[in-house]
Amino acid sequence: MRVIGLDPGLRATGWGVIEAEGSRLKHVAHGTLRSDSSCEVPARLVQLKLGIEEILREFLPDEAAVEETLANKNPASTLKLGMARGVALLAPALRGLPVTQYLPMIVKKSVVGTGHAKKEQVVMMMQRLLPGATDLSPDAADALAVAVCHAHNLETRQAWAAGRADPLLQSGGFR
Repeated sequence: MRVIGLDPGLRATGWGVIEAEGSRLKHVAHGTLRSDSSCEVPARLVQLKLGIEEILREFLPDEAAVEETLANKNPASTLKLGMARGVALLAPALRGLPVTQYLPMIVKKSVVGTGHAKKEQVVMMMQRLLPGATDLSPDAADALAVAVCHAHNLETRQAWAAGRADPLLQSGGFR
């Protein structure tokens, strides 16, 4: 299965595409979309949408995963980030892709082992987990981490649905 991860932002939106076959992961591509800061917000949102659509056409993912946004101290920044996130959710949904959202702490815990990992730790883990993922910006590393988190969660859900996973053992509980 091919998964695209998106780390939305109005200035910079990270993206990363991976192949997931069971627990095996393979890096396909990654990058950062940048909008023109001299443009008004609506034009920047169009730039973001068109950029994501181009990536979707080129890499043909089966599913999309988007990092959820937490509130910032600045309400105007939070609103702009929310608009960019809306575009990141909309573009793959318009292509008929299933879109799943993940909180940043869940993503970091999934790939680094702690929900409060620093950006440098996420970059390092993505380079280790996905050989070929070089020259990672923090935004692209976060996007790849979202895709990896989704692949891990998808594998667990599929195993559970097939009766191969015990939910108590998944959560660390005992019988």
